[in-house]
Amino acid sequence: MIVEGARSRRVSARNAGFQQWQSYLHNRSKRTKAGRFLVQGVRPIKIAFDNDWPLESLLYRVGGPHLSDWARGVLDTTTIPTIGLVPDLIAELGEKTSTAPELIAVAKTRSTDLATWTPTGHAPVVVVFDRPTSPGNLGTLIRSANAFGAEAVVVCGHAADQFDPQCVRASTGSLFAIPVLRVSDARDVIAFRDRMHAGGVPMSIVGTDEDGSSAVYDHDFTGGTILVIGNESRGMSAAWREACDVVVNIPIGGAASSLGAPSAGAVSLYEIARQRREPLWRLE
Repeated sequence: MIVEGARSRRVSARNAGFQQWQSYLHNRSKRTKAGRFLVQGVRPIKIAFDNDWPLESLLYRVGGPHLSDWARGVLDTTTIPTIGLVPDLIAELGEKTSTAPELIAVAKTRSTDLATWTPTGHAPVVVVFDRPTSPGNLGTLIRSANAFGAEAVVVCGHAADQFDPQCVRASTGSLFAIPVLRVSDARDVIAFRDRMHAGGVPMSIVGTDEDGSSAVYDHDFTGGTILVIGNESRGMSAAWREACDVVVNIPIGGAASSLGAPSAGAVSLYEIARQRREPLWRLE
């Protein structure tokens, strides 16, 4: 049982601590400076725990309906400091207007350097998102990359923040299960590709674009692959087009001229998994 004063306290006013948490919702510079962000939702919090993501504190609802068995179980067993918030305050942090969330985690940011990171598979798949502008789109692509067996997502250039609450929610927790790395430009990824090749793991850079020279299902994805998804409105940069060994397209019909970036990423990742026929799922 949570006992106030031991490792728990209660907040019922918009004090300095609350204002700091609130700033993590929409102020990227404050998130970055503090090295903290908020995790909303049952599944993302569960996956953060499952992957031993560093959590600073757990905010929980005090007052209102009784907490669920899941929330009470988390609070009763965790060693992380807990802080009780009255319903209107935790609802504000949860960005909900109808019901106040039971738990919100205050997490620490964590990053990995592509210059030192090494994948584990013999023919790894790494997804690059070139200058994404939407945190939601970034989170959706992270979710797809995790679902279809990619080893990492690389965010390139001045781009959306993976610790934005929209990204965390859209990833449904996959942010905590797969490395998300950031690089300045294509040269960093080319250096990674060259390092892998020198270590005996050849990888090809495959871009996606409506004007690609071959259909996605005609390209052989069974070798190590760096899959590049372009910016939502402008596509891949000139530097990425030059870096690619091949650019593929996704044949579509209807009135649409192209797929959105996260959809293109999901379709391409599915094709990669299909060609490899990895047992990512089982039919009962």
